[in-house]
Amino acid sequence: MCLTFSLPAAAQTPEGAFERTLPVSGAVDLSVTSGSGSISVTPGAAGTVRVAARLKGGSWLGGGDVEARIRQIEKNPPIEQQGNVVKIGRFPDSDIARNISISYEISVPAETKIEAATGSGGITIGAIAGPAFVKSGSGSVTIGRGRGSVAASTGSGSIKVDGAASLEASTGSGAIHATAVAGPTRAKSGSGRISIAQTGKGEVNVSAASGGITLTGVDGAARVNSSSGGITIEGRPSGPWSLHSSSGGVTMTVPPDAAFDLDARTSS
Repeated sequence: MCLTFSLPAAAQTPEGAFERTLPVSGAVDLSVTSGSGSISVTPGAAGTVRVAARLKGGSWLGGGDVEARIRQIEKNPPIEQQGNVVKIGRFPDSDIARNISISYEISVPAETKIEAATGSGGITIGAIAGPAFVKSGSGSVTIGRGRGSVAASTGSGSIKVDGAASLEASTGSGAIHATAVAGPTRAKSGSGRISIAQTGKGEVNVSAASGGITLTGVDGAARVNSSSGGITIEGRPSGPWSLHSSSGGVTMTVPPDAAFDLDARTSS
């Protein structure tokens, strides 16, 4: 005897959505959080913050309760505004979002400071002029060319930054790739390659537990460590350079007029 049970698709994965448009004036201070779901922030029209969210239940178990809570969130979305300060994703009762994934697509004026965090999901930030502070428990992070400082971290996933006044990047597992960093740089990868191009002066502190490191345009002190992988660095040693690779070669390229003392050694 063969018995087959099936449930309606809607009961298995209840879904919902909401949209809001908020008037603002001048530079915006945006904070957005999600326990589970992706976050995308892109530059849009001046004077307006637009929020579009997609909600999805985690499973059919308790589906009726999940769907009821999704409808409640649709009617009262987690959006707070005080002038140009906008906070998205905070619930007075955290239980209302239990077992619900919420993904956000947000457009903001170019002059916006961004703080974004998600427990599980990718984060994408467009070419926003203000500083960006982003964190994902699990998911890749992509940040477009901006003029502000960038601090990005993820437990598992790659990090890509197309421009920043300064950079602080960390991933437990994944590559880090950054270009047009105009100031100090700190980067760390538990497993993955690191590639960073600087365009201005600033101290560099980079380490990779497993993966090679490539740095260009360095103009300042540098501390670089690779436990497993080679190091390639190009720039002007206007401060001390400390380069260490436990397993891999080290290649330095400096200007012809660079003056320095060299202490080099190898165990293997």
